[in-house]
Amino acid sequence: MKIDPAWPLTIYYDASCPLCERELGTLASCDSECRLVLVDCSSPNFGDRHTADAGLEQSNLMLAIHARDATGRWYRGIDVFALAYHAAGAKIVARILTHPRLRPFWEWLYPRIAKKRMLLSKLGLTDLYGWMIVQLSRPTPRFSSSAR
Repeated sequence: MKIDPAWPLTIYYDASCPLCERELGTLASCDSECRLVLVDCSSPNFGDRHTADAGLEQSNLMLAIHARDATGRWYRGIDVFALAYHAAGAKIVARILTHPRLRPFWEWLYPRIAKKRMLLSKLGLTDLYGWMIVQLSRPTPRFSSSAR
């Protein structure tokens, strides 16, 4: 997948899930160019004109993460994460998620993680995951070749 959406990217996610909240919240906080807009779709009275126009019901949004770019193009699953990590500065993660040889694995793994996200949250992965995202989104230090 070529990473070139029309920013901002509006991400529809389950904010009732601690793991989802931590991951997306951390990615948004690392997004120095404000290219990510987060929309909680977990509320019982959730309603959104864009999702309705696309024929997406809340149940669709709760099964898999969805996003819409500024031109109205929709993304789902791994594509959303690749774009979000890219926006947050974790371009290595974005490349790993979109690598042609690894992509089938991520496509297989993501629905399983999404289905068990609440259990994974209870197992304490939330804090570790948040820390990891911050580390991966930091710029790589550059070392000077001149001795001091």
